[in-house]
Amino acid sequence: MFKTMIMGATALSFVAASNVAQAKDKVYAGFPVTVKGYTGSKTTSVAYTGQIARQVLHDSLKKMAGSGNGQANPALKAKMMSYFSGKDAGRAILAPKTKGPFTIMQTDVDSISKKKNLAGKTFKGTISGMPGNMTGGELVAFWIDKASSAKKGVDAANGYNYPQLISKFLMGASFYNQAVDNYLDEKLSAKNKPNDKPYKKGAYYTGKEHSWDEAFGYFGTPAHTLQLTPRQVYEIAKLGSKSKPPANAMKYADRNKDGKVDLKSEMTFGPAYYAAGFDASAYGKSNGTDYLHTITRSFIDGRELITSAKGEKLTDQQRSKLKNYAEVIASNWQKVLAEATFKYAGSVYKDMTALQTIAEAKGDNTKALKKYIKHWGELKGFSLALQTGKENLGETATKMNRMIGAGPLMPNLSQVTDIDSKGNYTRDQGSSWGEYMLHMLKVQKLMVDKFGVKARNNDKMSAMAGLSKTLGGGSSAEND
Repeated sequence: MFKTMIMGATALSFVAASNVAQAKDKVYAGFPVTVKGYTGSKTTSVAYTGQIARQVLHDSLKKMAGSGNGQANPALKAKMMSYFSGKDAGRAILAPKTKGPFTIMQTDVDSISKKKNLAGKTFKGTISGMPGNMTGGELVAFWIDKASSAKKGVDAANGYNYPQLISKFLMGASFYNQAVDNYLDEKLSAKNKPNDKPYKKGAYYTGKEHSWDEAFGYFGTPAHTLQLTPRQVYEIAKLGSKSKPPANAMKYADRNKDGKVDLKSEMTFGPAYYAAGFDASAYGKSNGTDYLHTITRSFIDGRELITSAKGEKLTDQQRSKLKNYAEVIASNWQKVLAEATFKYAGSVYKDMTALQTIAEAKGDNTKALKKYIKHWGELKGFSLALQTGKENLGETATKMNRMIGAGPLMPNLSQVTDIDSKGNYTRDQGSSWGEYMLHMLKVQKLMVDKFGVKARNNDKMSAMAGLSKTLGGGSSAEND
């Protein structure tokens, strides 16, 4: 009997291990057509090409934002706006593009999805973290205007790196917002896009199937992510520049082994790239986080649940379970944005330390200032992105916006505080250099206290008490 028990336990262990392996190897693809009465030729209901087109529009827009020559350039502005708010045919994919052995299949946006833009899917609320009472779309258009006339997209006088500001903000204001505050929220209600009807007339996918797919597309991860490590997913986004040899990234991406990377299902884009970066210790530290696979697994589990309904309405129990998956996705995605805010607050602190050392030695700060402006743009973009989810961050957002400010504190201690009626920046005297450095540490602490970030790249919080004491604040390091 004892022998039988051992054999039974072994068998159960084997089954469990097999199930784990199967779960690990799942792909976001191949889910069957369940729409009642469908007579077309489609064999799978998966469709999120519109979202991938917007990922590509974002990458291309970021590329253009850094191409200005320092003079007014109406042609560049018009081209950037065509990628942001237009639906023009014939728009070339400027990024990502084939690089060495990393061969990308598509070369134009239309080959992914036609008549798509970013503006129509950008946060409609007011952005309180920047002056001017602009909506998300208005702010991006404002930055596009500024970027088009800035040398390589950088305003060195006021401290703005527009490629970084535009990119990091859109990752929240478009992708994160649409996913968590639309498809994984409103469209999960019983009456909104029901599962027993096609998403639209003649569609080969149900309302719930397509809503879920579109949210997945905004996360921007390869369909076969669970078959890859976070590091491999990260290396795909880098087009092989972080792979040894570079050809490895191509192997990771090319799931169907056709020799090309299909942007529709095999590429890593912004949100997934950052999730993978934190999980993969891409910044030289063992983080112990699992954002990438947790989010992807929840997307696949949710899609399997919807498919299991076989084109019928979801029961209250099924919708409740689906909402639980959606909450896992939303909370982990929010943490990724908070992790990025934490990281770049640390980067800004380090840059300020370097600039202070250079100033004391009366050295050339050109390179250090460039890094500072870049990192501040990433910090500001992500901090604003964090505020575009379904949750009103309230006091947390107010604290964050006040500490980071509308622009970085420049070496002459001036700081952008407003935008006049003609769209010009107005500056005033800011805080002391040390006080602004302390603000960066307080931003890091805020991300820990309010969002529970775990990766904590560029953690500089240990310096908080000492810096506060130096500034005469005593225990004020705990306060804003």
